[in-house]
Amino acid sequence: MLGTDMSMDLVIQYGLQAASGLIILGIGVMLARFGGQYTHKSLAKFEMEPPVRLLLVRIVKGIIFLFTLLVMLQQFGIQIFPLIAGLGVAGVGIGLALQGVFLNLFAGLSIIMTKPFRVGQFIDILGEHGEVQAIDIFTTKLLHIDRSIVIIPNRKIIGEILHNYGKIRQLNLTVGVAYATDLSQALATIQRVVDANPRVVQDPAPVIGIGQLADSSINISVKPWVAVQDYVPAQAELYQAIVEAFGSDRIQIPFPQREIRMLNAS
Repeated sequence: MLGTDMSMDLVIQYGLQAASGLIILGIGVMLARFGGQYTHKSLAKFEMEPPVRLLLVRIVKGIIFLFTLLVMLQQFGIQIFPLIAGLGVAGVGIGLALQGVFLNLFAGLSIIMTKPFRVGQFIDILGEHGEVQAIDIFTTKLLHIDRSIVIIPNRKIIGEILHNYGKIRQLNLTVGVAYATDLSQALATIQRVVDANPRVVQDPAPVIGIGQLADSSINISVKPWVAVQDYVPAQAELYQAIVEAFGSDRIQIPFPQREIRMLNAS
């Protein structure tokens, strides 16, 4: 009977500890969630990048949850300070193993704070280019022209030469006309086509002029500005509209020509 009583006492003792630990853990989860929501609402009053706000919310929730775990462990009679010391020693090895993760984290914070580019802008870096879709703590996501997603670790971005186009890009179109063409008419026709396209941005103004005197044609450079998402469709629309307008105005687009002279050696 004595053994049975001791077993019951142990069950009651540890059962109460487990129950109180679960209650503390549940309260901690609720407090962490409430603290995260309150932090998010409070930070919404300030102008800051979404990744920064998300990071601060996660830090608050993590601190509350960590404190809850420590209180729960104390409830089970586990000495916290020796455990913290052991975790500190183990943390050195974990830090070395997660060195790349920490580099991405610090690089992400640097990008968020210095703002070399923002969401919606078109950038070119490390041989990759695209519209910035998201700037996370560890990675930056680009939307490629073919609608694929390019994910770049943030540590690869810091220290590299970055070309930021902003939210508009300049088309680089070339149209050839015959040497006998009335250039004023040709330029006026192209200007009319460019002005009529709704995708073309008027500020800054389109650049239209003679680009090259080629062997068989006078090449006219057409460089209007368009929004990043209109870069591909605007190019196709303008080329088609220019060809149709040249046909209506009887402006000739020449074919490559070569003059061959046969000399009689006899």
